[in-house]
Amino acid sequence: MAERGPGPAQITGLILAGGEGRRMGGQDKGLLLLNDRPLAAHALQRLAPQVSQVLISANRHAEAYAALGVPVLADSLPGFLGPLAGLLTGLQSCPTDWLLSVPCDSPALVPDLAARLSEALHGQPQARVALVEGPDEERGGHRLHPAFALLHRSLAAPLAKALADGERRLGQWLSSQPHVRVRFDRPGDALMLANANTPEALALLAGRWAQPS
Repeated sequence: MAERGPGPAQITGLILAGGEGRRMGGQDKGLLLLNDRPLAAHALQRLAPQVSQVLISANRHAEAYAALGVPVLADSLPGFLGPLAGLLTGLQSCPTDWLLSVPCDSPALVPDLAARLSEALHGQPQARVALVEGPDEERGGHRLHPAFALLHRSLAAPLAKALADGERRLGQWLSSQPHVRVRFDRPGDALMLANANTPEALALLAGRWAQPS
């Protein structure tokens, strides 16, 4: 790995929108509206300036996602195996050395997300993942938000093996790789980490939302 953290030209963005949306009654979360725009469109607007290009991981409504103007990837493995499967497809399709994943239901991305994760890799030549952790308001301390991850494309092969062996837990697998954890507790970070994964959470996010500048 490079001794310095990767710059935007070395990073491809991946919006994870391939889930079944069970807590949303089966709705496709990335296409749910926030201020009259799909959640995935908000995420794309904020992620695109930080990376060289953006991909969307989606297993339904490919035409609707393609209308956002970026490539859409269906999981290379069948059966809705969860975010690890979307991550694998992203890594297999990634044209750059690094992939930055974000969840479609956390669209309030801070403008320095990629830069802060990349900076954490500086001086950590063995690390292949930079993970976001934020304050745990219920238990105290900090907890991982593993859908926000900057990872090296060399992890495609070990991830494929892990999935074949039955692994489905995103945080468990990512944190088992050589990694660094990055604290996200600055102003604005809390809004980014608030996922709209239920109707109630989406309504709450809409009440807190500020349009990107």
